[in-house]
Parts: sequence; structure tokens; C-alpha cells
Amino acid sequence: MANGQTQLILKLVSEETMIQFGASIAAAITAVLAQQRATEMPGQALLIALQGDLGVGKTTLSRGILTGLGHIGSVKSPTYTLVEPYDLSLGKVCHFDFYRLIDAEELEYMGFQDYLVESRLCLIEWPERGAGFMPEADLLIEIIQQGDGRRLSLSGVSERADGIISQLDSEGNGV
Repeated sequence: MANGQTQLILKLVSEETMIQFGASIAAAITAVLAQQRATEMPGQALLIALQGDLGVGKTTLSRGILTGLGHIGSVKSPTYTLVEPYDLSLGKVCHFDFYRLIDAEELEYMGFQDYLVESRLCLIEWPERGAGFMPEADLLIEIIQQGDGRRLSLSGVSERADGIISQLDSEGNGV
């Protein structure tokens, strides 16, 4: 069911539930990448794009994913640095924030393509600002403010993303 057909929609009501769901995503990522590692040659990093307005929780969800993958310590937004790399048991994980990109071509100058080859996972906030210089993300997570909570829509465009969404859905995360 690749090519954008797999989707999961859920509502999260607090920062704590956003972090907990990030940990669930991390567990699904770990399972899918371990399965891939056993059956395939390593390839490009798994790309997860996080879209949404300022303040909806993209960095909070990223914090939950990184913590779920074993990072200990703070997770700062890479708004000014554009990228924060983490060396975790999964491998190299890069957290990008393209909000301050003036031109998507800046990605070429910062060596973005090298990160894709050297990393197992890339979390990318504001991916639309990298259009034309970044490949299509495996998994798109759109976050929308909905009352006091957040509505998350996860869409998969690769087999890896389908596996992640299927695992999350089987855990009863969908609405």
C-alpha cells in the first residue's frame, strides 16, 4: 500500500501525549529499520517530514521520537543551526528545521545530500521550504491545532512508512 495510500489520523490532547506518541513512532521505526536491515542493503535515510504551523508541536514530537530512540538529554530545536545530529544505537539521526531557509538551494551548500546517505533517519521540520532540493519524504506527519489538542495525519509513501503506520495503527493509535 505504498504511494500515499496508507494513512493514520489521530488526536493528541497534551504535550505529554505528543511525546508519548513520538516514543511509539520511535518503536515502530526501530522495528521497520531492523527488518529492512535484515533483508536489504542499506540505502538512503528514512525521511520523516513534519508539517504544521508555528507552535503546533513539530519539535515536541521530534523530542518524543529522539527520546524513544534512546537519546538522553535535551532536544533543542535546530531552527538556527538547521541541523542537530544525534549518534544513537539506531545509527546517525539528524533533526532538521528548514524554517529559516531563505532559498532551498541552501541545502546544497550545507551538504544535505550527504546527511541522507550517512544517516539512518532524518526528521525534517518545514520540509516545504526545501522543495526541489530534497527527495520526497517516506512519511509525512501533518500537525494541525484542533481546539486544545492536535490532529495528526500520518501518510506513507514508501514500504517503510507503510510498516510504521501499520504498526502504529495495530497499537490502536488511530481515530
